[in-house]
Amino acid sequence: MIFTIAGKELKALFASPLAWVVLTFMQIVLAFGFLKRLDDFMQIQPQLIQVPNPPGITELVVGPVYATTAVVLLFAVPLLAMRLIAEERRNQTMVLLVSAPLSMTEIVLGKFIGLMGLLLLVVGITTLMPLSLLLGGRLDFGLLASLIIGVALLAACFAAVALYASCLTEHPFAAAMIAFGLLLGMLLAGETAADGLRGRGWPVPAALAQVLSPLKNFETFAKGVLDSYSIACMLLLIATFLILAIRRLDAVRLRG
Repeated sequence: MIFTIAGKELKALFASPLAWVVLTFMQIVLAFGFLKRLDDFMQIQPQLIQVPNPPGITELVVGPVYATTAVVLLFAVPLLAMRLIAEERRNQTMVLLVSAPLSMTEIVLGKFIGLMGLLLLVVGITTLMPLSLLLGGRLDFGLLASLIIGVALLAACFAAVALYASCLTEHPFAAAMIAFGLLLGMLLAGETAADGLRGRGWPVPAALAQVLSPLKNFETFAKGVLDSYSIACMLLLIATFLILAIRRLDAVRLRG
């Protein structure tokens, strides 16, 4: 049933004009950034030849494209996720889901997987741009794989937070604002708290605070390092907000 709900949500997302507008805007921004970085690389290539062990096209072109993707997802995911639960509640169709032989866990996971299907498609389309460079150059596939995994995990973090925000209200636009506020607050608070605790000589609490800063955890992937701690932080963040979403829907069901 989880994948049935996921398929339904994926179809609903593709049927939404807003989703197409957001996807089009994302691709325009990412394509412009990719072409701009590629043009800059071509201009400085003569200087790079004179440098021993110069950075390659993967570091100078592909890496920044995925960094831009991470920032764009911060704005796009709340818009794509805002209607997942909020619109169901506003249209009174949530009652049908609750009355069906489904648990809240199946509903939340189904909607999360449906949204992730769309976000992974975005990551896949973005990956086609650096792969096109194989026609005239070489890529560092290790770094490329690390970037893809990092962006996919980052998208999952944003999706889990945005899904929880959609459970808090019946108004999709309000859900998008709450999600963006949560993500921005987490990024700023997590970074500040980690630095402050580390400065006080408390490495363990500082490491725990890093869970709230998914963009900080993405930095290790951007360096081509599959850091197990960063992966664990991201997975913990995803699980936490999915559990919060499940608990929130359980509370709504008990209140009727």
